Amino acid sequence: MMDKWSIIRSLNHHDAGHSNGDQICFTGYNPGPDPNLNIHPSCGSIASKQLGSEVPDLPSYVMIPKQVPGTDAAYLGPSFRPFETISDPANDGPFQVKSFDIPRGLDFKRLAGRRQLLGNLDQLRREIDQNGTMTAMDRFQQQAWEIISSPKAKEAFNLDAEPVKVRERYGFIPAFKAPTPDRCGVPAWSQRFLLARRLVEAGVRLVTVDCRWWDTHVQGVESMREGFLPRWDQAYSALIEDLHARGLLDTTMVLAWGEFGRTPKMNAKAGRDHWPNVFSAAMAGGGIQGGRVVGESDSKGSVPKRNAKSPQDVLATIYRHLGVDTNTSYTDNNGRPHPVLMHGEPIGELF
Repeated sequence: MMDKWSIIRSLNHHDAGHSNGDQICFTGYNPGPDPNLNIHPSCGSIASKQLGSEVPDLPSYVMIPKQVPGTDAAYLGPSFRPFETISDPANDGPFQVKSFDIPRGLDFKRLAGRRQLLGNLDQLRREIDQNGTMTAMDRFQQQAWEIISSPKAKEAFNLDAEPVKVRERYGFIPAFKAPTPDRCGVPAWSQRFLLARRLVEAGVRLVTVDCRWWDTHVQGVESMREGFLPRWDQAYSALIEDLHARGLLDTTMVLAWGEFGRTPKMNAKAGRDHWPNVFSAAMAGGGIQGGRVVGESDSKGSVPKRNAKSPQDVLATIYRHLGVDTNTSYTDNNGRPHPVLMHGEPIGELF
């Protein structure tokens, strides 16, 4: 299927911490003192802020199943955080987003009454609000109400509506007995990819799928060969194939990457350790031409040999596809302006 996707082989940055690397790749900025907390907004939050929702009653930015370091809204405020499914399509049994469940004994009329009461209570705090927090929460509550009361949103998240044959193509159907993680500890996350396709097709602007299984410190070859790679191969190829068949690949950009690469040499436990000095990413769709290789590492896979690229270049490529102006600045909580990206250029060789 490489005619439909291309690879960048010369990515690099300077930080070998998992969460630190997440922050760099999701925001384009270095992490703060606590790398688990955003001090700059993620690319999804930027897109949500600048472009808004493509479909009014759907979120513009979704995390499957929940946030990881680097994905928060930081100083843009809570209304631009991702919508988290929390419920995980990888788990056993039918997939159901709890946000859509109304407590027993309530209907939407009574729920609307509670919403009005909450608004009246918030008005008391709004009168003494000095930093715009209540304004942000107004937007957040409005968006949340539109989502949980929308039949369109509920249908978009209805993974069980997919035909069994499609679900099998992605791998593992959680409606049946879920396999336990294999001996390499890899969860069965393939159905998260299918949910992402449903959301994009319905009109969600940006979806991030968490596949956080990344450590190969022990028996690295075996853990990849017997754990991660077979599942990844099936799910990723299914997603690209599915988007193409539905006529969505030309308008949907798919980025697959991690926060860094792996050491050129095996360690004493036959594994490989953290290595941000060079790593790869796969990109497809959104006008990207397949079958291309951008950049090159040296013969040992230790540093870029030519045409080095940065995470900021990848983000610039995504932002151009989405229509985000990277020169726009947003003000942090201390009143300082920050551009969407300090540096980075779209990777023209992909097109």
